[in-house]
Amino acid sequence: MKKLKLDIVGLSYSQTQSGAYALVLGEVNGNRRLPIIIGGFEAQAIAVEIEKMTPSRPLTHDLFKSFADVFNIELEEVLIYNLVDGIFFAKIVCKNAGKSVEIDARTSDAVALAVRFGCPIYTYDFIMSSAGIVIENNDFAFLENISAASTAETENAAPEQKDEQPPKAVSPYASLSDEQLENTLQKAIANEQYEAAARIRDEIERRKS
Repeated sequence: MKKLKLDIVGLSYSQTQSGAYALVLGEVNGNRRLPIIIGGFEAQAIAVEIEKMTPSRPLTHDLFKSFADVFNIELEEVLIYNLVDGIFFAKIVCKNAGKSVEIDARTSDAVALAVRFGCPIYTYDFIMSSAGIVIENNDFAFLENISAASTAETENAAPEQKDEQPPKAVSPYASLSDEQLENTLQKAIANEQYEAAARIRDEIERRKS
C-alpha cells in the first residue's frame, strides 16, 4: 500500500474544547490536510521542539530521545496506519543493530518524537480520503470548528459552519509591551510553563506580521 508523506502545517488551540489542540498534518505536494485533536501536554511537547525552546529539565519525549541516542536506536519513520471511530492509530519504526522494530504509539506521541528525531511522517491514502480536508489556500479557519468528537470533518462541512464560528479570544498578553512580552516569555520557559510560552510566542509573532 502506497504511503503519503506528511508535514506539520499547523498547531492550533481548540475553540470548542478546553485544553485540546488541533494538530494539522499536510500532504507533501498536495492540498489535503489531516486535522487531529491532541491533548495540551502533547501539543506542548510538539511546540517546544518546533519553536526550539530549551526546557530547564528534559520532557518525557526528550528523555526518550536521549535514551535512544545512548543505546544507538534510530527512529526511521512514523506511520499513521489506521482510523477507527475517529481515533487515529500510529506506530514508530525503530532500528537498532540493523534490525527494524515497529512499536505502537499514540499519534500525538509519535509526532512529538518525529520532530525530535527529524524522521518522516507517513499515512495511507484511504486515511486522507476519509479524514482529510482539501484546502485551496492557507486559510485554517476550519480549525475552530473541530471537536474531539469529530476529527474527520468532510470538505463540505466547513463552509456550513463558517458563519457559526465563535469570535477569537483576545490574547491576555495583548496589553504588554514588547519588552514585557520577552521577559514574560523567558520566565514562562524557566518555570516550564510551555503552553503559556507558546501563546506568548504567538503574540510576538502576531506583532511582527
